[in-house]
Amino acid sequence: MTGHDTLRFLNPSACCMPTQLTNAQIRFLRGQAHGLKAILQVGGKGITDALLAELDLALEHHELVKIKVGAEDRDQRFALVDDLTKRSGAALVQRIGHMAILYRQSREKRHIVLPRP
Repeated sequence: MTGHDTLRFLNPSACCMPTQLTNAQIRFLRGQAHGLKAILQVGGKGITDALLAELDLALEHHELVKIKVGAEDRDQRFALVDDLTKRSGAALVQRIGHMAILYRQSREKRHIVLPRP
């Protein structure tokens, strides 16, 4: 990953617009994510450049990722997840407790074919 790719996350307006999903697509993606384990964890340091770079790689490779957010305060968890979705250009599929599921279509190769809107 080049420095130019990392700069995209430092400036949210430089990133692509978040993916808009229909209710049917969200239901489909929730079903796909049911068996997934969390592959990223937001810890005490919050959202760092390294976390955003890793999230970008995970979304590009898997398209659908489950993230564990370690904040104890509910409002803080919501704010962290909202910030992740905005800065990554991903769509929030589901948020339950400390877990969040994000989806972003791969730029290189699509792995998940969504139902038609």
